[in-house]
Order: sequence, then structure tokens, then C-alpha cells
Amino acid sequence: MDYYTRYGLEFNPFLKNAKELLVKTHEYSETLFRLDYLSKTKGFGLITGAPGRGKTTAIRAWAAGLNPSLFKVIYSSLSTLTVQDFYRNLALELGAQPAFRKPDNFRLIQEEITRLSVEKRKTPVIIIDEANYISNAVLNDLKLLFNFEMDSRDRAVVLLAGLPQLNSTLRLSIHEPFRQRIVMNYNLEGMTKEEGRQYIHEKLYGAGGRQTVFDENAIEAVLNAADGTPRILNKLCNASLLIGNTCKAEQITSEIAMQAINDCELG
Repeated sequence: MDYYTRYGLEFNPFLKNAKELLVKTHEYSETLFRLDYLSKTKGFGLITGAPGRGKTTAIRAWAAGLNPSLFKVIYSSLSTLTVQDFYRNLALELGAQPAFRKPDNFRLIQEEITRLSVEKRKTPVIIIDEANYISNAVLNDLKLLFNFEMDSRDRAVVLLAGLPQLNSTLRLSIHEPFRQRIVMNYNLEGMTKEEGRQYIHEKLYGAGGRQTVFDENAIEAVLNAADGTPRILNKLCNASLLIGNTCKAEQITSEIAMQAINDCELG
């Protein structure tokens, strides 16, 4: 018997590779609203939040919902690419044959963006994940790279997603010209306790749960420990189910939840 079936679940909804159960919290909906605004206005956008707050989940859901005949989505992560590879990858994803020299890649990128937006009537959506790794030089490059027709019209959506310190970097005086180009800036603060409760209940219900799995004290304990972060909440709920099954407990109690919290903190 799988450990989750003890609790009337068809699968464990708190695992990353489990069937995707999207819980639309207020913050998730607000993030999508801001991203929709950005897709209409075009230009630079910024989404920040502490690790595990749901930035990537919201951005991927938004990008998946964009009409492919109107938008071309390109993902890039600055934690895994060198600066030169970043430009080469961008040129390639836009449909060009990358060059070796940066100025040539700049020209290719601008040409492809113009071709997409003017000839094909498609808006390039360039998502730069883990943008807190971005260097001052790249930030300066980005402003130049997407500076079409002397600032009169933005032809692409450029979304930077990263940790809150990205905002601190952008507050430096050298980035004032770039900061003035940002049309959307949103920081994910995390779920409220009420949203956290809703998150747990919706996840369990989506996995077929019709019985009470976590008692109220257990829910309170994991919510306090997770501090509004979905990734930590998933981790604690998953650990609680495993411990509960080992103890042959019919319900997750506060004692089991506290053991899960301690195990996760030690791990």
C-alpha cells in the first residue's frame, strides 16, 4: 500500500513531479494580472520573490496561456549561461544563426525582433529567469539591445525574474536609465495563513482526499513554519504524510507535523 492511500489520496499532491494541481491564490492571480498587463504594453517587467514563493510556477502558467500565433516565448536562465552564451542562445531562439562576436549577435537579435514584430506580427516574450545573477554590463546591454527607434516603441516583452536583491541592484544610480524603462514591477510576498490553509485543502481535494488528513493544530504548525512559502509548505506536508504512515496514524497530528518540521530543518 502506498503511504498516501492511507489518507484516501490517489497520489501525493505535495510532490514536485505529482500531477500539477495549481492553487490560484490571490498572489498568483495578481502576478498573472500584472504579466497580462506587461504583454499588452510590452517593454521591461520585473517579478521578484524569495526562493519557493511561486515565481516560476506563475510565469510558466502565464507563458503557456499566451497565443502562439501572437507571441513567441523564449526562456533563458542566467545561472547556467555565460554572458556570451546568453546572447548566442537568444539569437538562436529568435531564429538566427548565432555569430561569435557580441556586436554581431546584437545586430542579429535586433533584426530578428524586428522581423517577428513587424513582418510576422508576433511579439517576442523573453523571460530571463534567475536574473539576480545578472551583471551590471548585461543590464546596460539589455537597455541598448531593446532600444528601438529612439525609445518610441517597444517591440518585445522582456521579463526579469529573480530574488528580491534584484531590486537592490536596479536601485544603483548607474541603472537609473534601465529602471525608468520598467513598466511592471511586482514582488511576491508569500501566502497569508488563510491562503495557506486553502492551498493545503485544495491540494488534498485535488488528489481525491475527502477525509480530514491534517488536524487543525497540524495545519497551524506547518503554516507557521512555512511562513507563506509554497515550496516549504509542500515539503512539510509531504514529510508529514511519510511520518504519519510510518506511525500508522489515521490523521496527521501536531506532533507528527512538528517532527516533520524538525526533520526538514535538520535535513
